[in-house]
Amino acid sequence: MVSFKPGDPAAVGQLFDQIAPRYDQLNDLFSLGLHRLWKRQAMAWVRPEPGQRLLDLCCGTGDLAQLLARRVRPGGRVIGLDAAAVPLAVAARRASHSPWLPIDWLQADALATGLATGWADGAVMAYGLRNLSDPAAGLRELRRLLRTGGRAAVLDFNRPGGAAADLQQRMLRQLVVPIAGTFGLREHYAYLEESLQRFPTGPEQEQLAQNAGFDYTRHRPLASGLMGLLELVA
Repeated sequence: MVSFKPGDPAAVGQLFDQIAPRYDQLNDLFSLGLHRLWKRQAMAWVRPEPGQRLLDLCCGTGDLAQLLARRVRPGGRVIGLDAAAVPLAVAARRASHSPWLPIDWLQADALATGLATGWADGAVMAYGLRNLSDPAAGLRELRRLLRTGGRAAVLDFNRPGGAAADLQQRMLRQLVVPIAGTFGLREHYAYLEESLQRFPTGPEQEQLAQNAGFDYTRHRPLASGLMGLLELVA
C-alpha cells in the first residue's frame, strides 16, 4: 500500500506527479466546480494589472497562472513554479494552446525559489502551503519575493472547529477518498486528512505571516469554513 507522509518533499512530489493527469477533473468533481470560484477570489485579492510581474507558487497544472497571465498583458509576466515535474508538464502543454500568454514555467522549491528579492508585484499559492515541509519558511520566502506593498493570496483547506470540522472529516472519509479510490488514488487523497492535522489554523497562519514580515494579514474562511483564504500585503 502506498503511503504519503505530509511534510516529506519527496513523497509530496511523488504524490502530485501521480495524480496530475486526474487532478483538475477530481477538483471539479469534489468541489462541484467551486474551486474555480475560490481561485478567482484569490486572484481578486491580488488585483493583477497589465505590466505586472506575478508568481503562482505551487502552481500545479497551471490553471490559476493562466488566469493571471491574461490580466497582466501587455507587458507583464507570470512565473508558474512547482516542485513536481509532471504537473508542470501538464501546465506547459495546456499553455501551449495559448502561446500569447506571458508565462514561464519553473521547477523549483517554494521554500528556496532562487528568484530575486522583490521580483514580484503579487503572488498566489493555491493548495500549496499545506504541503510544504515548513509553512513558516514558505511564508518567509513569499514575503522575500514580493516588493513592498505587493499583495499575495494563499488558498487552502481550512482547519475549522466544531461541527464544520466533523463535516469536513466525514466528507473526506465518506466521499472524497472512496471516489478517489475508483481512480486508483485512494491513498493519495487519504493524505488530505493527515496533512490537515499538521496544518496551521487560520489564526496561526496570520501569526506566521506577521512573523514573516507582512504588514497586513487576514485569514478568511470560505465554503462554510471548509476552505480558507489568507490575504496578505507585504
